[in-house]
Amino acid sequence: MQIINGKEVSANVKAGVKAQCEELKKQGITPGLAVIIVGEDPASQVYVRNKERACEECGFYSKKYTLPENTTQEELNNLIIKLNNDKSINGILCQLPLPKHLDDKEVISLINPIKDVDAFHSENVGKIMIGEYNFLPCTPAGIIELIKSTGVEISGKKAVIIGRSNIVGKPMAMLLLHENATVEITHSKTEKLAKEASSADILVVAIGKAKFVKSDMVKEGAVVIDVGMNRDENGKLCGDVDFEDVKDKCSFITPVPGGVGPMTISMLMKNTLTAAKIQNNIK
Repeated sequence: MQIINGKEVSANVKAGVKAQCEELKKQGITPGLAVIIVGEDPASQVYVRNKERACEECGFYSKKYTLPENTTQEELNNLIIKLNNDKSINGILCQLPLPKHLDDKEVISLINPIKDVDAFHSENVGKIMIGEYNFLPCTPAGIIELIKSTGVEISGKKAVIIGRSNIVGKPMAMLLLHENATVEITHSKTEKLAKEASSADILVVAIGKAKFVKSDMVKEGAVVIDVGMNRDENGKLCGDVDFEDVKDKCSFITPVPGGVGPMTISMLMKNTLTAAKIQNNIK
């Protein structure tokens, strides 16, 4: 078993982005990312700090908008419209989840698709479906990079995804399909889930349940990607895969933390760079 080092792969992606950013700066262009955070959610604050740090590393211009918990839909919508019209901002990211009284679908649909660096807007989702996209959702795109970093050929392999969210499960299926894998999506209502999971050459787990996947759900020699971020009974960070139970059965596995997490942010940087190029007509 080999551990897939997300920090290492992520650092390589960011180094590439930084080099391209330096080239853009010679033409007077600095990629700009605006991050909006509403309320005091501690996990969201950690993510936003990490995004700010990554912007700094890559040489981007970044602006953070911290809005109070009681922000109205109209106030949030007006900020999105303002950022859509701000030439110095190439990417807009609204940190989810939002407080319960706000409608995230409304917010996402307001973001100009060419500034939607999370690739959540329905126009961008449709483009991913037909394979003609500008941006890919950050977590699934990062997972593809991680799998490729192992040297394992995706084409022709059976890939099973546990989880069907709009953020990971569904787009993950599309990206693996674009890489010519045979793809199956499973979820909480799937019958004989363990049997389905154990047929996978590539297993992507994004179900949100701590240590859910045990060794009986993993095929000998499989590549296992753990998207989960949970706390175990001792309050320690852990994934959706029981790492200790599974590690001896698979060929490659991502750790938690230090696997998928760092990739999500580096792919966000890549998307922001792409957005800056598109908006400035640079091929």
